[in-house]
Amino acid sequence: MAILGKMRTYLTSLQISSVVILLIVISPNIWGACLGDKASPKEMSVAIVPQLSHALTYSKWAPILEYVGKKTGQCFNLEIPETIPAFEKILFKGEPDFAFANPYHEVIAKKRKGYIPLFTDGKTKLTGILVVKTDSAIKNIEHLQGKEIAFPSPNAFAASLLIRAELAKKGIFIKPKYLKTHATAYRGVAMGDFVGAGGVNNTLQREEPTLKESLRILYETSGYAPHPFIANPRVPLKVRNGVTEAFITLSNTEYGRKLLEDVQIPQPIPSDYQRDFAPLENLKLEKFLVLDEG
Repeated sequence: MAILGKMRTYLTSLQISSVVILLIVISPNIWGACLGDKASPKEMSVAIVPQLSHALTYSKWAPILEYVGKKTGQCFNLEIPETIPAFEKILFKGEPDFAFANPYHEVIAKKRKGYIPLFTDGKTKLTGILVVKTDSAIKNIEHLQGKEIAFPSPNAFAASLLIRAELAKKGIFIKPKYLKTHATAYRGVAMGDFVGAGGVNNTLQREEPTLKESLRILYETSGYAPHPFIANPRVPLKVRNGVTEAFITLSNTEYGRKLLEDVQIPQPIPSDYQRDFAPLENLKLEKFLVLDEG
């Protein structure tokens, strides 16, 4: 009972709903539960790029997929790989029916398996940020030369690829260390293990106030279309359109906007590959990619 008490206290500090907390504690198999229309004869998988902890990511996405599933008559199986490379492996093999991926993931997934961007957030652009401790002596990016910098993963678009590419173009070469998630990268700096960390504006703003106050943004990249919700081309057009419409409908209510804000899509708008993601092909980020082809 003491352990459960500590778990509840910890999860509450991360602002996870009490309903989801109880489900996680009571049922370890909740991750594979059908979200949406339980009467649907077929499950459709939805893979989410793991920027935050497994439990926190599930708590944010489960109520949304429950709503969208009921609205569209679909049963969704929410999949949250433990690491971004694990997410990339299943995405680039074409396994999930739907996925929430970073912009460059969509570029690669489009080329390899034909994934179609359905919608993205129309409210803000995605920018990469480099953070240091608030009281750090590092005042400009030149001071990072030769330093160890924490990143969530090699192929996190704005939080890693874009930052490393822009620094290299400026003649600044760092030693990247990959810590699996944005949250762990930020905490690596706050705890003094690294002088800096890569992240994105959206995930930093969703962190605890005490953590945000301990970090200072040293550098911010150019802005691009944010993370898209994408579909495998095997998903019927009618289903793709229904899912897009359900997400947009959800944004018409205050409750829905709060749910969508929590997953970085506060204002979902239909996406177009040529307009939103084809320009990323010109950034020449291939040499910074680290892909597990196993």
